[in-house]
Amino acid sequence: MAALTDKFARPITDLRIAITDHCNYKCVYCRTGNDGALYRDLPLADYLRMARVFAGLGIKKVRLTGGEPLLRKGVVEFVRNLAQVRSADGEPLELALTTNGHLLAEMAQPLKDAGLKRVTVSMDAVDPDRFARITRVPNGYDRVRAGIRAAKRAGLEPVKINCVLLRGFNEDQVVPFGMFAREEDVVLRFIEFMPLEEDRVWSPDVVVTLDEILKRMAEYRPLVEIPHQRSETARRYRFDDGAGEIGIIAPVSHPFCGQCSRIRLTSDGKIRTCLFSVWDHDLYAQMRRGASDSELEDFIRNVVLRKEERHRIGEADFVPASRTMVHIGG
Repeated sequence: MAALTDKFARPITDLRIAITDHCNYKCVYCRTGNDGALYRDLPLADYLRMARVFAGLGIKKVRLTGGEPLLRKGVVEFVRNLAQVRSADGEPLELALTTNGHLLAEMAQPLKDAGLKRVTVSMDAVDPDRFARITRVPNGYDRVRAGIRAAKRAGLEPVKINCVLLRGFNEDQVVPFGMFAREEDVVLRFIEFMPLEEDRVWSPDVVVTLDEILKRMAEYRPLVEIPHQRSETARRYRFDDGAGEIGIIAPVSHPFCGQCSRIRLTSDGKIRTCLFSVWDHDLYAQMRRGASDSELEDFIRNVVLRKEERHRIGEADFVPASRTMVHIGG
C-alpha cells in the first residue's frame, strides 16, 4: 500500500487524537472565556477504529491530546488497546500523550504499564504563584511537579515540558525554566505564542521569538545547537556543559511547514490537516453512515491531498483557524 503523502510530497506519519474537549485548567492565554467544552467526545472505540485505519495507511506515531486527556474515563485501557495496533510495516505505534500534568502523579505508572512510551507536560511557569495566575487553578504547581517526577520514575522518558511564552506575561521565566530543566533532568520546549487563543487578540508584538529566547538563556549559560530530524518541530540545543536539553518551537519566526508530517483528529471526529485550517473534514460522519475501513481510507487519502502548504501567519492573506487551540488538541 502506498504511503500516506500530501500533494507536496510530505509523508504523513504522525497523528494527534484529541480524546476530549474538556479541560480542568483555564489557562489565560488559551481559554479566555468561560464556555468550557464546545464539542462532543466520541466513544473511545471510535477513536480506536480511526487510529487503526490511519495506522494501516502508514501512521507510525500517535499522540493523545485534549482538552486534558487524563480527564477521559477509560484512558488507560484505551492506551492498552492502542498498544496492540500495528502500523503498515507491522511495528507497534509510538504512543505519546500531552497533559497539563494535574492528574499525572496517580496515572503515570498505569499508563506506562498499558504501553504509553512518552509524555509531554504543558507548564508555563516554575513559580507557584505565577502558575496559579496562569492556570486559574490553586495549588496546581505542586501537583504538576509531582506528576513530572512520577512520569520519570515510571520511565515515560524523555519527559518533555512545553512552555508557551508571551511578552509581558512570562518571558522572565526563560532562565528559571532552564534551571528547572537541569534540576529535574527533563527536556524543555519553549513555544512561540500562535494566534490560536479564544479571544483572538494575538499580535506579533506578544511573540517571544527563538532568537530572543536564545539571547535570554545565554545570560544563564550558553546553548549549543544539536542535530534534529527534518520533521521535528523543535530546534534543539544543549547547554555548553552537556547537561539538559532545550528545544524551541518557532512556528512564527522560523516556520517548519515544509517538513510537516502531522495530521489531527478533533474530539468530535473531524480531521484537521493543519493547526490553522479554516475547515474540518468529518471522518466520524463517514463512520456514522456505515463506511467500511476501505472507504475511510479513501476519505483520509483525499483529505490529506488537501493539506495546506503553510500556515501563512504574518502574511497579508492570513485567515485565523476555524477552531482555537483548546478545541483542536496539541
